[in-house]
Amino acid sequence: MEQINELIAQSVQEAKNEQRQKIELLRARIELLKGQDKVLMKLYLENGISCRQLALLARMNESNIARRIQKLTKRLLDGEYIRCLRRRERFTKQELAVARRYFVQGLSQQRIAEKLKCSKHHVRMSLKKIQRILSQPEISDKE
Repeated sequence: MEQINELIAQSVQEAKNEQRQKIELLRARIELLKGQDKVLMKLYLENGISCRQLALLARMNESNIARRIQKLTKRLLDGEYIRCLRRRERFTKQELAVARRYFVQGLSQQRIAEKLKCSKHHVRMSLKKIQRILSQPEISDKE
């Protein structure tokens, strides 16, 4: 019985450590965000303001705030844009701008095209190139 309790305590500690690592990663990547998204995540993570309090401040529905935080968290943790930055020599400035808006801000291809003043086709082709490059295995410096 004592061994079971030790295993449970160990797994709980590992889960807590994993959660702490995710929070630290989020804090580091908040700087990738801009505008309201950045403010929202800083208030939530660094100041510990609840979704209910944020909803009151923003005059929005609490569930909308919670969903927005959840989506931002998912996008920041998945690291697709970070992978693009690690391979930035393979992308143009325009392609990196597309990647940022797509992976970090979660904008649609249409919205990206509007913001960058280019065609939707250009955005789609940039995303295809980005996906193709990201699907290739990274070559480490150690090899």
